[in-house]
Amino acid sequence: LIVLVTCDLKVKHILNFLCRNLSACGGFEVCDDMVTKDIMTPLVALLKEGANHDIWLQCGAGLDSNEMSPQEKKDQNRNYIENIANEAVNMLWNICECSSRAVSIFNKEGCLEIVLKYLSRFSTNVDLAISVACCLQTVTEDNPELLKSFSAPALHVLESAMLSPANTMEYMLLKTLVAGTIWNLKDIIPSKSQAEIINAILKILSEVLEMDAGETVIKMKETETQRLKTAAETEEILDNVNRDDLIEDDEMEEIPHKRKVRRKTFMSDLLPPTDKELRETVAFLMAQQTALEIIVNMCCSEDPSDDEWEELSSSDESDAFMENSFNECSGQLLSPLCLSHEIHTALTNYLIPKKIFEKTAFPNITAVDICSRTPTWKPLIRKMNTIQCRALVCLQSLVSLLDMDHLGGPTALQTLAQHLSQLLFSQPDFAKHVDFLEAISGALRALLQTMASKNISQCVTPDQLMTLCKAGIHNSNTSVRVNVVSILGITGSVLGKENGTFETLKTIGCFLLEAATKDPSLVVAGEALDALFDVFADGKEAERASVQIKLLSALKEFQPVFKTKIRKEGRSKYTSDQLCVLDNVKMNLRRFVAYQETIEKKLTT
Repeated sequence: LIVLVTCDLKVKHILNFLCRNLSACGGFEVCDDMVTKDIMTPLVALLKEGANHDIWLQCGAGLDSNEMSPQEKKDQNRNYIENIANEAVNMLWNICECSSRAVSIFNKEGCLEIVLKYLSRFSTNVDLAISVACCLQTVTEDNPELLKSFSAPALHVLESAMLSPANTMEYMLLKTLVAGTIWNLKDIIPSKSQAEIINAILKILSEVLEMDAGETVIKMKETETQRLKTAAETEEILDNVNRDDLIEDDEMEEIPHKRKVRRKTFMSDLLPPTDKELRETVAFLMAQQTALEIIVNMCCSEDPSDDEWEELSSSDESDAFMENSFNECSGQLLSPLCLSHEIHTALTNYLIPKKIFEKTAFPNITAVDICSRTPTWKPLIRKMNTIQCRALVCLQSLVSLLDMDHLGGPTALQTLAQHLSQLLFSQPDFAKHVDFLEAISGALRALLQTMASKNISQCVTPDQLMTLCKAGIHNSNTSVRVNVVSILGITGSVLGKENGTFETLKTIGCFLLEAATKDPSLVVAGEALDALFDVFADGKEAERASVQIKLLSALKEFQPVFKTKIRKEGRSKYTSDQLCVLDNVKMNLRRFVAYQETIEKKLTT
């Protein structure tokens, strides 16, 4: 740690690089351990030094070279300085993302002012500005203490970066990250400016999402191929020229061979870096992913605090409120969604729903093939798949929030359901891709819920439903299992009121009973129970099926087990809002058992 603040620029650079990689690859435990060992003290000192170029320029003696001109030495020192600053900001970002203690130190040590100085230089070093913007987006999230530190000049720096006229892919990423930071600062923005700020943010996100990822990857790879081909041809020409010069020099014996060889090396050094197009493409894909994540955040309200839940639980109206909120959310153990008029207007004006829908398609086959044949480009396949998953999560939020008319009406919803079904069932091994399965099952769940509430006919066939259930019911991801049992409940509640659905309802009931009684997660069990309440709440076919699968006896047997599990595991494994919903499920289970007793008596007599 002492060496990290040494005056030797080479040592600073190497140690910074090592520490940055350690923080990036080590995860939460390593970052927390680094904070415990006081990495933040030398890191903050380093960042403060770096904010003043002159200090580090005076420390460049270790980079001296007799072959360098004063200007060359100054330029190389400046490159070292900017690389050191970039590594340091990246390390700060990694640590703050993993450690709340690091964020607290960030607040107390005035790091905001330091990193904003780096950001203000965005026009001369966009890479460093991007690192700062990533860090700012992380530390401004759910950090009211830091929001107090944002002055008018600080907001002006952010505004200047976000509204920069530059339109390269790196600047596209920078502006997207700054837009995310400004969204995190919404609570300190005057209400009269809210609409203008939201409009500016969504304008940037819309421009980012306008571009097609697959086509961009193909175009940038072609550009790289052509550039490298031209560079190779230029190198060959220079090589031939040098060879001719050397032959001539041998004959004339005037110029040493070494000088001619050095000229060739110098020309090669002037060629552009070989990863230029790759870096730009990565920046573009990261910009699209970040834009989609910001839209999801804009659609979600904050969770109620523990104190609010305790106050609610102690009130006389808690049972009624719990039952209503649970029914409205279909038992989903997530925070409710909200959408202000300003966001709603900007989303529709910039055609955001349409652009998100387009991103839900599988990555361009040609782009995937091109990337798969080049090792350095192969990681981009995963990035394109991540964009698809983020788009599906966005779609889930928008389907839950927007009016049916803004989604295109009943026909558009049915088309969307067919599109999601095609995406899901066109992949025979979809169960292996957990991130994709979680995202698409969530989107399908939200869509089917909306369609059911509007009495729009469902587009998922019983065979498709069973395929999804068999793949998802035992998935290691809890969210996938929650989505699957919810989809079963939504579909089953519609089928329960129709004729000729007896066998399908029996199958659905058996799946849900297994999930409720055997799943290790109380969240999944609660969702499965709620789905059973919906499926067998009404309809002659549902009544017959419930008796056939012996639903009443199974639930009676499970009732005390469920109650005990909540009491023993509740507080140690689940959040207060999850417990609140589970308590409501427990209450509804008691009522549903009583209702099923009446049904069974009626049918047996």
